[in-house]
Amino acid sequence: MASTNQSPQYQKAESKFLSAQNDGQRLEALEEMIKECPKHKSAEKMLAQLKTRFKKLKEKIERYKKVSKTSGKKGIKKEDMQAAIIGFTNSGKSSLISSLTNAKPKISSGENVSFTTKTPEIGMINYGQGIKIQLIEIPAIESEYYDKGLTNSADVILILVTKLAQIEEIRKHLEKVKGKQLIVFNKTDLLSNDEKRKITANLQSKKYNFTIISNKNYGGLEELKNKIFQSFDKIRVYTKEPGKNKSENPIILDENSTVKDIAKKVFKNIEKIKESRITGPSSKFSNQIVSLTHVLKDMDIIEFKLKLNL
Repeated sequence: MASTNQSPQYQKAESKFLSAQNDGQRLEALEEMIKECPKHKSAEKMLAQLKTRFKKLKEKIERYKKVSKTSGKKGIKKEDMQAAIIGFTNSGKSSLISSLTNAKPKISSGENVSFTTKTPEIGMINYGQGIKIQLIEIPAIESEYYDKGLTNSADVILILVTKLAQIEEIRKHLEKVKGKQLIVFNKTDLLSNDEKRKITANLQSKKYNFTIISNKNYGGLEELKNKIFQSFDKIRVYTKEPGKNKSENPIILDENSTVKDIAKKVFKNIEKIKESRITGPSSKFSNQIVSLTHVLKDMDIIEFKLKLNL
């Protein structure tokens, strides 16, 4: 669709078409191009081609909508901690969810392969100590399969990029997102140490919550898991019975939870608690006696002593 001898309005519409990120935007741009295309005889062929392309694209969108209505979107039960991966096609979303979880999505085999993921993929990150994090791979953000509803409802958004410029392009789609955003710069195995330092410095200067990884050689994946958990604003607190070791698995609580909050999870009647002792980040010393209003911190160990005859 050459823009030679076309009006500035047509050229602007054509530019919108070329930079469109999904079929809806392309259809809108084509409609403007048809409107702005000259109506004289020498432009008849071009106008006919535009109308044909518009018709085919509109039919494609309608077919997709029809299939979506009849098949229905796979129901996704939201777990206590849910994170979603978003990004452009070929950014490594499918490979990442495969590395972090038990999910086995179809992975594209080359840079020229278009939208491999057409429905959300779901997996569970085993963070250890009984902690599970639900991770959802959302289809490419520039495709018609992108699900903004899932993005908007997730607790944490992993913005997976391979270029710095992609960050702001993706953030344009996140106006209604409520979850915390974590920038994940992928494919660092293709970069020199100097390039990685520059990328890190750039992300730090913008005060992003970020990490850099190479899914190909698993570089940075453990740090990424930690970053994901930390983004939920949760803390791990272990319980301990007098004279015994701490529990193997922690209780997960919201940040700024108190001794009273965990007591309610452990006991039906907190009146039976005689004494609470804390060892860990929130205590001044080991086995510090604290009140029910004491604010807990991540990795605290709490020991309850109970009253007799209650």
